[in-house]
Amino acid sequence: MVNKSSPVQKKFGERVRKIRIKVGISQEQLGFETGLDRTYISGIERGTRNPTLKIISKIAKALKVSASDLMK
Repeated sequence: MVNKSSPVQKKFGERVRKIRIKVGISQEQLGFETGLDRTYISGIERGTRNPTLKIISKIAKALKVSASDLMK
């Protein structure tokens, strides 16, 4: 089964990556802070994963931004 990403997933992933880099943490560090695997974080950033609201909330908290900031 091929996991095709939607434009929304790609845009969200780009936003997560941009903020993560701005904050100065690695995917591994973000994974540790959220309790998620680094490969899952990578999938989100590449737009191949479709995170739940719970996951989005964890990522926002770890990046010290609001969930709505991630969704901009």
